[in-house]
Amino acid sequence: MNSAPNPPVSNLFDGSGGPLPFPASVIPLANGLTVIHQEIPATPVVVVDVWIRAGARYEPLAWAGMAHFLEHMVFKGTEKILPGMFDAAIESRGGLTNAATSHDYAHFYMTIAADDLDHALPYLADLLLQAAIPDDEFIRERQVVVEEIHQSWDDPDAVGFQTLSEMLYGEHPYGRSVLGTPEILQARSPEEMRQFHRTYYQPGNMRVVIAGGVSRERVVDLVQKTFHTFPQPDACPQAASASLRQLENYTQQTLALPRLEHGRLMMAWLGPGMGELQAACGLDILATVLAEGRLSRLVRELREDRQWVDDIASSFSVQEDCSLFMLSSWLEPTYIKEVEQVICDRIASLATIPITEIELERAQRVLCNDYAFSMETPGQLAGLYGYYGTLATPELSLAYPHYVQDYSPQELLPLAQQYLSPNHCATLALIPQ
Repeated sequence: MNSAPNPPVSNLFDGSGGPLPFPASVIPLANGLTVIHQEIPATPVVVVDVWIRAGARYEPLAWAGMAHFLEHMVFKGTEKILPGMFDAAIESRGGLTNAATSHDYAHFYMTIAADDLDHALPYLADLLLQAAIPDDEFIRERQVVVEEIHQSWDDPDAVGFQTLSEMLYGEHPYGRSVLGTPEILQARSPEEMRQFHRTYYQPGNMRVVIAGGVSRERVVDLVQKTFHTFPQPDACPQAASASLRQLENYTQQTLALPRLEHGRLMMAWLGPGMGELQAACGLDILATVLAEGRLSRLVRELREDRQWVDDIASSFSVQEDCSLFMLSSWLEPTYIKEVEQVICDRIASLATIPITEIELERAQRVLCNDYAFSMETPGQLAGLYGYYGTLATPELSLAYPHYVQDYSPQELLPLAQQYLSPNHCATLALIPQ
């Protein structure tokens, strides 16, 4: 696949240090649908990525797992498209297609030759807007999803993450598994899923992102022709509202799991959501300083010097309502207490002692280069614009490196004080049974 040019970090900013003008077009259509388009003339490939505010957070508790199950059922056809026809139509022309569901959104994407877009887009639009959800396919596919749930129970990392999420989020929808449970799914009906589809698969909830070798005029014309017959709006039971709670005390749990070869220590803190992206970027810097690469503090101390862990890594992700700051260690269970204490001590120091300029510059370089590498292909661009366009505005996708580069060591202290107290941490240890 040909790719869009990869911009050097210095080229992500204008002369004043601010982000460059947004390179894509944001086109609101008369029916409420939003199209985001970027033409990349050098590539003969087009990526279509359709994002919908119809993730697991929108499910009523009694329907948990419905959003993800619906992702499966969308591909089971419409009155015009029989099961399997869409895959055959795309794959026969060398295209690729897939989908994913999170708490905040579902999205469906395909990669196709630019010359085949007129052929492929009507299929995708009809599946999304006119999903039939046949009774017999619903029953068959439900067993596939239930097996997916059972497989997740055999994955220690998935079990650990879900347990940690329940500890952190409490009654908030983020604390529930996107997959749901077998008991809940067995009690659901095809008509309930159709109701969920009619409620949320509406133009105001949808962003159609198209990037690649196709002009704006052609994109707008095609989308207007294909994304026009939406389902009659419905109103399914609403999800119960629940606010995020800051952990008031250090929360700890230990799980003994069968067939676990190495222990795990997972420690996590809640941070600001997409509405406070600048603050979230500061926490991303601190996560990188702590455990991203051999030069980071905890990797150097716990893996290289003390040799208490086989590995340790940080992760930082932003959702609509909050961000998740997590440190994960792989280690012998006998070292769990010592490693936990070191991490708490190093976390606490971030609130009182500024990181060094060398550490800051390394973290900024790592994060901005990672960001630049995430803009290399049409698929990456479409995903970036769709993600930000669904949770905030697509233009915000260019703010990340600007926010990261703008921090000083002193400005990171209050973020650590507010969000990374050891007293506001959820800790989960996984040990062999």
